[in-house]
Amino acid sequence: MRDDVRFEPENIALDIVFEDDSLAVINKPAGMIVHPGAGVSGGTLANAIAWHFRSEPPASAGGSDRIGIVHRLDKDTSGLIVVAKNIEMQEALSAAFRDREVEKRYVALVHGSPRENSGAIDRPIARDRWHRTKMTVAANGRSALTLWKIRERFEKFTLLDVEIKTGRTHQIRVHLASINHPVVGDSIYNEGRDNSIANNEVRKAVEHLGRFFLHSAHLAFDHPKTGERMHFTSELPQE
Repeated sequence: MRDDVRFEPENIALDIVFEDDSLAVINKPAGMIVHPGAGVSGGTLANAIAWHFRSEPPASAGGSDRIGIVHRLDKDTSGLIVVAKNIEMQEALSAAFRDREVEKRYVALVHGSPRENSGAIDRPIARDRWHRTKMTVAANGRSALTLWKIRERFEKFTLLDVEIKTGRTHQIRVHLASINHPVVGDSIYNEGRDNSIANNEVRKAVEHLGRFFLHSAHLAFDHPKTGERMHFTSELPQE
């Protein structure tokens, strides 16, 4: 996070799972952008945090409306995200993510049925040279490792538990699409698979969902101040 970026505080309700004087764990709803950018200046998680923490110690020196977002979730990914309340916590949590000391587990509904019950996807990811808003598996990309195992099989879909060991942009979505099991509802990476669902009722249900089926369900890390191992879980949202 750039130190010269400031966020206009906005009174947006937050589902706070845990909070102390150092950090907070928030259950982010689908549809909320984490960080302003690309023409979006308001309505984000950053704006909401700036309001909620406005009387707290700043995450960066120079202003109480600067907040320590140390990792991100895609707009339509729901679930757990941790936020630092001061610069020391921001640096410590950022280091923990960088050193792969944070457990990040997700639930994803994908098209098709994998042959195996579990697997690992170890493929580098880079920005797509033709579509700059997309990512792709590419030999010249940054290393990325995703582990998955089956939670439940359905007729045309499979519910997966997914753990990522790295934090590349769109990692889970890109990796699962690369093994021909894209995330349901992901119009960017599933190449129209949603539209080809034969069962009309199921196809309409996916359309009604209005998001892709990916949820940050589990987060675990050592508290930078106390050293205690913290574990947080979030059930699938109602939709």
